[in-house]
Amino acid sequence: QVQLVESGGGLVQPGGSLRLSCAPSGSIFSIDVMAWYRQAPGKQRELVAAITSGGSTNYADSVKGRFTISRDNAKNTVYLQMNSLKPEDTAAYYCNAGIWVTRWEFRKDYWGQGTQVTVSS
Repeated sequence: QVQLVESGGGLVQPGGSLRLSCAPSGSIFSIDVMAWYRQAPGKQRELVAAITSGGSTNYADSVKGRFTISRDNAKNTVYLQMNSLKPEDTAAYYCNAGIWVTRWEFRKDYWGQGTQVTVSS
């Protein structure tokens, strides 16, 4: 059973930085778009950033210029570098990826378990 495993969340002061990582736990055939979403208490889950296998990126307006998404295709890993963090960035961050587990299966959407990011002084 493939799972997306996230790491890197934590508590940071305003203006600080964190780096999130996410990778599938087992062997896979291929990965399509990889993305980070976040959900704050009482709010809907929202897209933070996404990256295609070719490296094209897309960001939410609220994080442009502060967050950078990247991926290492050899390691099937996606990263989210978060700089100049603000209290409003506080949320559970979820990794998402479209994965073909084997060449004979359909592409499926996978989610990580979430990692908490708290920005507070």
